[in-house]
Amino acid sequence: MDATSPSAAFRPAHHPPVLSGRVGVLLVNLGTPEATDYWSMRRYLAEFLSDRRVIEAPRWLWFVILNLFILPRRPAAKGRDYDSIWNRERNEGPLKTFTRSQAEKLAAALGDGRIEIDWAMRYGQPPIVERLAELQAKGCDRILLVPLYPQYCAATTATVNDKAFEALQAMRWQPSLRVAPPWYDDPAYIEALARSTRASLAALDFEPEIVLASFHGIPRAYFDQGDPYYCHCAKTTRLLRNALGVSEDKLRMTFQSRFGRAEWLQPYTAETVKALASQGVKRLAVLTPGFAADCLETLEEIGVENAGYFTAGGGERFAALPCLNDGPDGMRVIETVVRRELAGWI
Repeated sequence: MDATSPSAAFRPAHHPPVLSGRVGVLLVNLGTPEATDYWSMRRYLAEFLSDRRVIEAPRWLWFVILNLFILPRRPAAKGRDYDSIWNRERNEGPLKTFTRSQAEKLAAALGDGRIEIDWAMRYGQPPIVERLAELQAKGCDRILLVPLYPQYCAATTATVNDKAFEALQAMRWQPSLRVAPPWYDDPAYIEALARSTRASLAALDFEPEIVLASFHGIPRAYFDQGDPYYCHCAKTTRLLRNALGVSEDKLRMTFQSRFGRAEWLQPYTAETVKALASQGVKRLAVLTPGFAADCLETLEEIGVENAGYFTAGGGERFAALPCLNDGPDGMRVIETVVRRELAGWI
């Protein structure tokens, strides 16, 4: 062939081999700071609270509030909270420990050399864009994105998708991308929740009079604008009640982690805990079905803060039940979702 022909002219002389034909799975959870000091916390909170999906206030107004009132003060307090639950052995937040373990156990369960399993955090490290690039470099031209949120919410699931799509915008050769749908009513998830809840309650040395299913809250305005999150939480709770064979009064749905002055989804977990104590309830347990792994909101907010509200109000026994985490029940749910969504690829 003539060296001046177009095919020869555009043929790279020393181009590294391009890997392809593999399938990637990327598990993604919310995130965690890299350390508990003021500046690490500030960086993490700045990224999280600057997300337009999380805070939908007018940008100019939120910029002033965030930078003049929240970021100068909140990192120190939140750093103390994180410090109380920090995984000192690995020097990281527990959410990172669990998410890494979930990815490792999923890889072992699938046992397929054609599949590459990785994990990322929406805020903090490792970032989604980095892990997508790494999967592509390993030859994954098809990637399943798994936001680790059983119930869909724009402030969680959608912002993971946003970041992944943003990463794809910068790629010359984009992998095909699938996004696992929420599994709030999946029989495997409900069965795992019921089995885990029964086991956790049986392990207690007291019988709770009432159990709360506490989900992370969102502003009421987000629901009014069409976010299905409340409906997903309500269906999860109803199906879990049916699986456990308990009444609506015995297992109640509440919402935690309210931030700011606006109305959020109700009833609020903290106010419910206080009210139950004042009404004479002495034994209470709280489970957190919306979290795929234990984190600040479950270990500290429920296990410490709300436990304190209950005992201060006259309650005697309080238990924060563990999330599904990377145990057999939790891994069975993740594996079920991933195997189903990989159908046709593997």
